[in-house]
Amino acid sequence: MIKAVRDYFDSHGFTLVDTPIFTPAACEGTTTLFEVNYFDDEKVFLTQSGQLYNEADAMAFGKVYCFGPTFRAEKSKTRRHLDRILDGGTGNGVCHPRRRKTIGRGSDCLRNRPRAGKPSHRTTSPGTRHQQLETVKAPFPRMSYDDAVKALQARGSEIQWGGDFGGPDETMITEGLDRPLMVDRYPTQVKAFYFEPDPDRPELALGVDVIAPEGYGELIGGGQRIHNLNLLMKRLEEHKLPPEAFNWYIDLRKYGSVPHAGFGMGIERFRSLDVRPGTHSRDHPYPRMLYRTRP
Repeated sequence: MIKAVRDYFDSHGFTLVDTPIFTPAACEGTTTLFEVNYFDDEKVFLTQSGQLYNEADAMAFGKVYCFGPTFRAEKSKTRRHLDRILDGGTGNGVCHPRRRKTIGRGSDCLRNRPRAGKPSHRTTSPGTRHQQLETVKAPFPRMSYDDAVKALQARGSEIQWGGDFGGPDETMITEGLDRPLMVDRYPTQVKAFYFEPDPDRPELALGVDVIAPEGYGELIGGGQRIHNLNLLMKRLEEHKLPPEAFNWYIDLRKYGSVPHAGFGMGIERFRSLDVRPGTHSRDHPYPRMLYRTRP
């Protein structure tokens, strides 16, 4: 699976750039950080994502990508979460078409690579209970966040406009689909500080989540990044993030930037969708779980 994703990026002009594991600040939420003592005089954190650094890399190399690992300190005991998440993402370019193509690589994995051990439950033979991997290709169905909230409320969800989707909401909104659903323009209040607002509706972010059916949830999330210095400073203040921890990131805007975009993909969640139903702990040989740190 990883090879298929790398092959796609490598063959489409992307440069692989490794990003730091230790970072001085959050990139998504300060409540989901693993704190580490960095020698004697500084505290750092295990990275939530390499995307901020790859925004800098994109200014030098154009189309770039990186692979994790990334770390989220979430006390989530669900089949969708490990405490360590592999992540792949781009740092530049138009997100939406590329996202469709990237997910479509799942079908290439099945057709072009023999599997060791138990075969995929995503069989290509007709009449099986599970969705066909052959159908997981563009074009994907798409709806706005506004329409998704209305659809969820009509189906009995208690979600209100402005709230983020939980696992049950993601399962409900994709019910009956045989391929991932793209939901775009979430409220800025539920997205990270770096999302560019919609110029026509500033309360919405220019981003898209790709949500898999059958309860697998969000596979990919991303969107356009803020390239305006003043707006970025405003967002950092709103998210109560210390500007001094983002000096180098702010400099990318201060000394010249371009419109750019990127996304992150949970490769283990993607693999779980492809290989068999279950949990990440079954898909990972050494899972780091809520109460488990030894193999």
